[in-house]
Amino acid sequence: METKRIGIMGGTFDPIHYGHLVTAEAARGQFQLSQVLFLPSGTPPHKDPAQVTDTKHRYTMTVLATLTNPYFEVSRVDIDRSGATYTIDALRILQDLHGSNVRLFFITGADAILEIMGWKDSEELLGMAEFIAATRPGFQLEDRQGTIHHWFSSQNKRLHILQVPAMAISSTDIRTRVHNGESIRYLVPETVDYYIRKNRLYTADVQKAMVDYE
Repeated sequence: METKRIGIMGGTFDPIHYGHLVTAEAARGQFQLSQVLFLPSGTPPHKDPAQVTDTKHRYTMTVLATLTNPYFEVSRVDIDRSGATYTIDALRILQDLHGSNVRLFFITGADAILEIMGWKDSEELLGMAEFIAATRPGFQLEDRQGTIHHWFSSQNKRLHILQVPAMAISSTDIRTRVHNGESIRYLVPETVDYYIRKNRLYTADVQKAMVDYE
């Protein structure tokens, strides 16, 4: 039986933007992934819950952003769990769901790779998935590439470097633009732009009610 190759892209997606989508598609093509699972986080342990948009909004925006790509799928693994949600817990669940005949590829930014040892159960985490480190604008990967590779190879783990188009887009900047009344067109899919404006997310008078799509 052929081994299934699944990409995993976790994050708060607050909101999801073209930088996320371009990275996921580049990883899918380069590493011949059968699908990429987007995992909106439930309760990120490293962030103040009061500063994170409600999961129902982040999940819906992620679905809207990915629905036209048949290789993208949004998972509720994290948002349906109570308490702090850690990457290792999501990987354990996905491993059980797909069985032993699967290779998991965790997609993250190259600048976050060296933080992994501080994650919960990092040794088990490194043994469960291969890591795709996507370069970002302004990050001098060349300065750290040797260190990163040495760190992974010393633990017999596999690390892949992914070059992606230079798109200097961040969720933080998008939230700031919305708050300041500036346009976010061409930074996020039109469906996400519409959803943010309709629900008045990231404004001073944030409404938590979902959009009524009649």
